[in-house]
Amino acid sequence: MKKFAFWMILALLVPLQACAAEKWQEGEHYEVLDKPLSEKPQVVEFFSYWCPHCYRTEPFVAKLKGELDKGVKFEKVHVNFMPYTTKEVQDDVTSAMLMGKALKQEDQLSGAIFNYIHRQRATITGMKDLRNIFVINGVDGEKFDSLVKSYGLQSQLARNNKVIDDYRNVVRSVPTFIVNGKYKVQFTRDMTEQDRLDLINFLAAKKS
Repeated sequence: MKKFAFWMILALLVPLQACAAEKWQEGEHYEVLDKPLSEKPQVVEFFSYWCPHCYRTEPFVAKLKGELDKGVKFEKVHVNFMPYTTKEVQDDVTSAMLMGKALKQEDQLSGAIFNYIHRQRATITGMKDLRNIFVINGVDGEKFDSLVKSYGLQSQLARNNKVIDDYRNVVRSVPTFIVNGKYKVQFTRDMTEQDRLDLINFLAAKKS
C-alpha cells in the first residue's frame, strides 16, 4: 500500500514539473550565466539602499523569504557602484547591513536605512549617520562602535564586494536576482507576484 501511494505521488509530481519547465523559458524568464552552480540552492538579491525600485521591492522580498522551498538560502548583496554617492559611503552602508544581520535585527535596521533615504529624504554621509540611525532604533552606541572595528565585519564586507566583482558583468541594474549562482531572473510585465515566486523556486530546484 505504501509503495502504491509513493508511485501515485510521483506520478502526480512529474507532470507538474514538466508544466513548470514548459512555463518558464530560458531567454524569456531567465538567463543562464557562464558560472558554476552553487553547491546548495540559494537566491541572491543584488540591491542598493539608494535604489527606489529596490525600496518598492522590499515587500516582495519579505514574502519571497517566507515562501522559498525548504533548504533554499536567501542572501542580500549590497552593491557599491550606484551613482548617488561615493563607493566609500556605499561600503559603509553595506557594513551597516551586515551589522544588522550580526545583531539579528536585519529586517528592522535594513528598513530603517531604506526609510531614512526614501521617506525622510535624508542624506547618509558616512558611519556617523548610520550610527545615529541604529541608536534611534535601539542599538547600543558602544556596541555599534565595537562592531564597526571588528575583523569579522571587515571580512564580511570583503566577501560582499567579491561577490559584486564576480557578477559585475551581468548585474547591470538593481534589483537583480541570481539563483544558484547560475540563473539570472528576468521578470516580465505580465507576471503576477505568485508567478515571480514560482519562477524563483523553479530555478532554485534546477540541477543543471
